[in-house]
Amino acid sequence: MAEKTGDILSMANQLQDKMVVYRHHLHGIPELDLSLPRTTAYVKESLESIGLKPTPMGESGLMVTIGGQRPGKVILIRGDMDGLPIKEETGLPFASTNGNMHACGHDLHTSMLLGAAEILKANEEQLRGTVKLMFQPGEETLHGAKMMIENGILENPKVDAAMMLHVITGIPFPSGLFVTFEAGGASSASSDWFEIIIRGRGAHGAMPNVAVDPLNVAAHLHLALQGIISREISPTESAVITVGVMEGGSTNNVIPDTARLKGSVRTFDAALRDKIETRIHEISKGIAETFLAKAEVIYNRSCPEVKGDGELNRQMRTTIANTFGDDSFIDISQLIPGGKLMGSEDFAFVTQEVPSTSLYITAGNAKEGYSYPLHHPKAMFSDDVLNKGAAAYAAFAKDWLENN
Repeated sequence: MAEKTGDILSMANQLQDKMVVYRHHLHGIPELDLSLPRTTAYVKESLESIGLKPTPMGESGLMVTIGGQRPGKVILIRGDMDGLPIKEETGLPFASTNGNMHACGHDLHTSMLLGAAEILKANEEQLRGTVKLMFQPGEETLHGAKMMIENGILENPKVDAAMMLHVITGIPFPSGLFVTFEAGGASSASSDWFEIIIRGRGAHGAMPNVAVDPLNVAAHLHLALQGIISREISPTESAVITVGVMEGGSTNNVIPDTARLKGSVRTFDAALRDKIETRIHEISKGIAETFLAKAEVIYNRSCPEVKGDGELNRQMRTTIANTFGDDSFIDISQLIPGGKLMGSEDFAFVTQEVPSTSLYITAGNAKEGYSYPLHHPKAMFSDDVLNKGAAAYAAFAKDWLENN
């Protein structure tokens, strides 16, 4: 296996300059959500230039299969393509000027997956099955993976296992280090959003006795919601309720009719997710009625938790060791205490359907001049990891097919 994966790494090294061109072009044209016309067109043209025939998959998504010449299973490898509505402040010569930014590294993921496509195409006759490549829009808005599943990305041919890769920057580890997961189970949190509309009765600020003050309700409700975390959930479980918006009123001496809170909920457990949603409804109603107001809760489930498969995680660590060496990776627990990411990732929708694994690559730290984290307007990522990402995609797909 080492010799075969070594060939893959050698090919990835040869494609490094080409992937830098991909990445710099994509970095300059970031697009948002499910509307990626320029990005998708560029990726489609790049795939066609190496002899592949990508298939449109919903809005802005692309799917391409490689292999299938020898019988075997099907593995999916995912690269996300969308950017963020952030004005870039990196000062890079290839920086975006359209008001959006690839501040989460999706331009690297797409470029790595294009490199992996070329490697896998060159090794197509050796593949013991089929590799399905998923070029996905809408990850930042948590829309894209679900949309592509609804459009059949996991069917025809039916996917047996899946993998995602993500770069990270601004952390105290050297570039080019892989971050893997040893145990199975949830690795990234679910994400839900809520809005609570509080309806009271307005009045002059000098006459609070004739009002039903929705701002007073909002203040009590904000504190009460945190009681769910501190008093209703075991200290051994992890969950977050964040109120990010509190608004109401328009001037100093008027009590308004309405106020509203907006927030988010993150959990790693489906039952806990259900419990928190129920309690937000109950507490909102109870607090509002205590102060003679009414509360309406609008609760939207976004994406579930990312579920990692233990066997696939072990295969990933074996592939990384065989391809890059035993000292090329660390466990997620060395990066994040507890080994779980509180942020959300819409690859979760795929992990709910098929056994899946995730891989992270460090792409810059402060000593190397990469001081800012993901989603920051000054966040930067090292081009030097593109070959490693492409090799990891291709080697894992090839290894998994051979072993299954």
